[in-house]
Amino acid sequence: MISRRLLYLNTHRLSAFVWQAGKLTQEGVFDNDDHGRSAFASYVASHRHSHFSLLANVAEEGHVIETIPFLQGKDRETLIRRKIGQHFLGTPLATSASLGFEKTKRKNERVLLCALTDPTHFEPWLSRLAQSGAPLKGIYSVAQLGGRLLKKLAVTHERCLLLTLQDHSIRESFVVNGKALFSRMAPLPDSSIAGIASSFSAESGKLHQYLIGQRHIGHDDRMPVVIVAPPSALPAIEKACLADGRLDFTLLDNTEAARQLKLQRTPEDCRCEALFLHLLATNPPSQQFASSTHRHDYDLSRLRFLLLAGGLVTLLGGSLFAAKQLYDARQLRDEAVQQQAIEADLAARYREITATFPQIGVDNDSLRTLTDRYRQLRSQQTLPADAYRHLGQALAATPAIELTGLDWKIGPNSASTAGRTSAGAVEITTVRGNIVPPPGSTTRQLLVDFDQFLALLRENTAVTINVIKAPIELESSQPLRGGDNEQESAVPRAFVLEILRNHAP
Repeated sequence: MISRRLLYLNTHRLSAFVWQAGKLTQEGVFDNDDHGRSAFASYVASHRHSHFSLLANVAEEGHVIETIPFLQGKDRETLIRRKIGQHFLGTPLATSASLGFEKTKRKNERVLLCALTDPTHFEPWLSRLAQSGAPLKGIYSVAQLGGRLLKKLAVTHERCLLLTLQDHSIRESFVVNGKALFSRMAPLPDSSIAGIASSFSAESGKLHQYLIGQRHIGHDDRMPVVIVAPPSALPAIEKACLADGRLDFTLLDNTEAARQLKLQRTPEDCRCEALFLHLLATNPPSQQFASSTHRHDYDLSRLRFLLLAGGLVTLLGGSLFAAKQLYDARQLRDEAVQQQAIEADLAARYREITATFPQIGVDNDSLRTLTDRYRQLRSQQTLPADAYRHLGQALAATPAIELTGLDWKIGPNSASTAGRTSAGAVEITTVRGNIVPPPGSTTRQLLVDFDQFLALLRENTAVTINVIKAPIELESSQPLRGGDNEQESAVPRAFVLEILRNHAP
């Protein structure tokens, strides 16, 4: 886990704290001189892997409220940078916060521009951080944390004046809806209890008059004033800060405030620096003053952390996946051993059963081969049932035809079918028969019966009929007349046919 360190910079010195286990521990105080800066450089070098946040309490801080058109994205950022350059020329330590949109048709946006107007006061400390490569998360001001302090202390005023005591100075902030629209630091010339009480009373009136002059509030508006001070000074402050009809004072004990913020260690000097540092550590503002150049090492540190975290997650995921694979492999090995045991048991039972079978003189492998071959031949077997059925239907329709012989086979085409092509073997049915003429019939009538028989056979388009021998041989020069050869026409006439049917492979 990356350690976090907080730096508190005021006018005279810089203090360093470490945030660990919800507790702030001071690690060093460095004066604003060459010796203090050198010591700070050594301190940062020894903790250059920590993330640093700097909280500033300086007088050189500016606040301006601007109204800009409704814009989004880069156009809005460009306009805000231009406005910051107009009001705070010469400082890179600037930021902005939206105050909402005006309820008009144009929807203009009110923007709070803030800047630390003396960058030379920060540069010696920031340069030491940059030289050591220490990641700087951001630069914040005490004014930014005023709204968060009021919220933690359950102060519900929509707008109020917040006065706190730290660094022998009084921080005065005008807070509206949790944002400090104006803030200044007033020096504390007298650190006695009476001097503190007198300064709070005087500064409250001055700030109220200033806000009236800047038209932030009306002349007759009553303004709540919240003062966070040491418990020893509260009675004197209560006597000095009397309600005058314009200011309503609320006094808060900073030790009680520390308990409400759940500080594990109560500040020994009873000042408010520890309260703001605790708020910065637990709930930092979303806006900060550091530029991208100042945050370069912090961005690299975050990227490095993300890469390491991604690598660790990948390593953990790979380890879990490898463990899952090992577990699955072990399960598979156990199942394989169990299946082998089952297979051995089944094989033993099979041998016991086969030992009771009668001996047939053929080993199991040969018997298995024979049965497989038989099954294959059985599946390829073709029977003449379709051919005989078709022939029988034709014979039934022509009673003059008498069947004398019938052959059926599957094989190559005969000489009479040599010109016919087929994708597979040919089913050949050879039909031998006679035409038995009825009494008084002529040769012409015999030919008509034979042609009718052929026509019935040809009704099935899947077969081809070849006439091997016709019942009556006629030459082209011989005429056919009715009544010719009446004695011969009474003799049965023999014929031979081939019925061809394709047989798919």
